[in-house]
Amino acid sequence: MAKIFNAVGRSARLIADEGIKTYLGRVFAKASVMLIPQSPAGQMLVDLGDAAELDWTLPSPQLENPIVVEEGPINIAWIMSPPGRESGGHQNLFRFIDFAEKAGHKCTVYLYTTSDFGPNLRDTKAMLDQSDAYPNVKAEIKLYDRKVGVEADTQALFATGWETAYPAYLDKTHARRFYFVQDYEPSFYELGSQAILAENTYRFGFHGITAGGWLSHKLSTEYGMTCDSFDFAVNKDNYSLTNTGRRNEVFFYARPVTARRAFELGIMALADFHKLNPDVTINLAGWDVSNWEIPFPHKNLSSLKLSELNTVYNRCAAGLVLSLTNMSLLPLELLSAGVVAVVNDGANNRMVSDNPYIDYCEPVPGALARRLSEAVNREDAPEHAKVISASVANANWEDSGVQFNEALEKAMRG
Repeated sequence: MAKIFNAVGRSARLIADEGIKTYLGRVFAKASVMLIPQSPAGQMLVDLGDAAELDWTLPSPQLENPIVVEEGPINIAWIMSPPGRESGGHQNLFRFIDFAEKAGHKCTVYLYTTSDFGPNLRDTKAMLDQSDAYPNVKAEIKLYDRKVGVEADTQALFATGWETAYPAYLDKTHARRFYFVQDYEPSFYELGSQAILAENTYRFGFHGITAGGWLSHKLSTEYGMTCDSFDFAVNKDNYSLTNTGRRNEVFFYARPVTARRAFELGIMALADFHKLNPDVTINLAGWDVSNWEIPFPHKNLSSLKLSELNTVYNRCAAGLVLSLTNMSLLPLELLSAGVVAVVNDGANNRMVSDNPYIDYCEPVPGALARRLSEAVNREDAPEHAKVISASVANANWEDSGVQFNEALEKAMRG
């Protein structure tokens, strides 16, 4: 019985940290065969009734003749999965809700989930208020009810993840549909029902506003989706150069529970790196890896608070950030702190940022290890750190917010 309570408690903590979307996605990926027969409507991120009802191959009355707002503020509804304390996607999403509000638009947030775990609105609001990673927004937060739908005065309706595209499509409002896309979500799953259901959402006819140019290019060329994009940026209040001396540490964004972060590849690369540089401290952060076998000495920093990251970054000469879908925000944050960002090469990363100080490298353990070693051992490392930091001095989120609002308003003005 104690084990059961411990498991339940651990699940509740993970949901609070990650958000229900990330948690259930990971659970489903590991145990879909066991879970579907037990509770077919409660394990997928999307309600199976919603998925069964939606047929994007036929005309949809609610998507015809969408609302036009010729001038003035726009009433925006955002349907999203429940946010968690450490859900980076939600934190970025709320950043853009904040930008929309500062441009004069009214926002309302609707939480959509198929889980029996929640969300608890009071706890969610308290978490958002207490977290330094979320901006303070004016938006009212509600639970989404398909029978009720969004408010009647809604003019723009945003899906924010593949599962929310289904209720956004089916809602009876004639609000103009948008899709805030932060990653290519079909790749989050093994080939199967969830991957197909996620991919189908790019054919719903929504107007995409994407994080970076790779997604915009991919969705427009492969799915015929109308897309705009905003640039990645970095908050200089959180990430800056404070250590101008030599550094003898490296950083790895270690997320063993998130397959697209290529944890095993990173560990192999760092094992090779340690053989080349046995005296360099290796920091692993992003997840508690105490239950994983790591074949080299390291510091397990687990999940750091936002206020702690810059101190850690400024101890490091290089950082390894692997992403197999859309690029992570971390490379630009590392650069701002004077850290050489070693990133796996590919269009998914290069089309997001062409910063010349991101060290793109073939995803081979030995090659990654050598790039990290070169960064740590270069003679002019302190001077190079200043150049690296200066390279992102003009990469401001406020500019990205302008790009977002311009795309939104251009589409809404007809």
